[in-house]
Amino acid sequence: MGRTSGTTAYRPSDAYLAIKPEVSGNVINGLGETAPRRASPSFWHPPELHPFGAVREMASESVRVDPAVRAVFAEAHQHPPLDPIAARQIVRPAAEWTDAARDFALSHEADLFGAVPMQDHYIVDGYEIAERNVIVLGVAHDYERIRKLPSTAEETEGVMDVGVQYARGTRSSFALANWIRAQGFSAHAYPGPKADALLLIPPAIDAGLGELGKHGSMINRTYGSGFRLAGVTTDMPLACTQPDIFGADDFCTGCQVCTNACPPGAIGPEKQTVRGVEKWYVDFDLCIPYFAENAACGLCIAVCPWTRPGVAENLLAKMARRRERSGAERAGAERAGAEQAGARLPDGAPAE
Repeated sequence: MGRTSGTTAYRPSDAYLAIKPEVSGNVINGLGETAPRRASPSFWHPPELHPFGAVREMASESVRVDPAVRAVFAEAHQHPPLDPIAARQIVRPAAEWTDAARDFALSHEADLFGAVPMQDHYIVDGYEIAERNVIVLGVAHDYERIRKLPSTAEETEGVMDVGVQYARGTRSSFALANWIRAQGFSAHAYPGPKADALLLIPPAIDAGLGELGKHGSMINRTYGSGFRLAGVTTDMPLACTQPDIFGADDFCTGCQVCTNACPPGAIGPEKQTVRGVEKWYVDFDLCIPYFAENAACGLCIAVCPWTRPGVAENLLAKMARRRERSGAERAGAERAGAEQAGARLPDGAPAE
């Protein structure tokens, strides 16, 4: 399986320590900052924009020396050129454009689709995006392959599937961008794994593709954590999709599976403040050495209970019952408090 137990004491290698930047990746990411700001370029951005270029190269050179794996990841970086924007712009209501874009994306390798208006915190610091809307696409993993993460020199099937899905995201996002351009609207594609101007997880959450998990990846109600993201920005009129709150965040509060499985112990038990937002956060300085030495760990998404086929439906029902009980308990407490407050009011006093 190529899997390392979370109880195994992991220490970064001398090779990693020799290239380890002096600055903390947690500082770059804004851990502990109480004021909102854009995210800084980090790791998968061009190395001249951050101090982790040598670490990223280590990640690229570890198990991907396997020619088949390298070829798969090379495919993720290959895409057709963007077509010229058609001179004649077709006029349709936003809801119709959204349905048409969804139909096109789902028939061109995407498994998930969402759309939201552009927000400033979706854009990485130092970049600009002109389009006013964001489409986020999800492409699902093959569970039988990713459950073999993290990879080793002998077992590369898990990391191979990571590359396969990134390549699917590239093809799907560029196909959608060119389809939008053929309708007379501007569009640009933003697939992984290399980072660019657009963050993908924040708009994906707002667009309803899932909730943020304790492991720092998203959890979808159907695919769990077993999917990758790609984005398209556009000025095509779109009707927004809505966030999907189904209980994954509450589930993560009590679940310790990924925390216990993480070899470097990078997944904490509580949320932390990052650039003014309280959220689940994976310790970058603990995670990235193991990631670099194993070239795409992914163990946390492989062991996530939501990811296993056939499990999500039962978890959804369980979390729905829990929310129903919590809602009833809150309502009962509020009624009791109101009754108690009313009993203390002096005669003739108005009840607010």
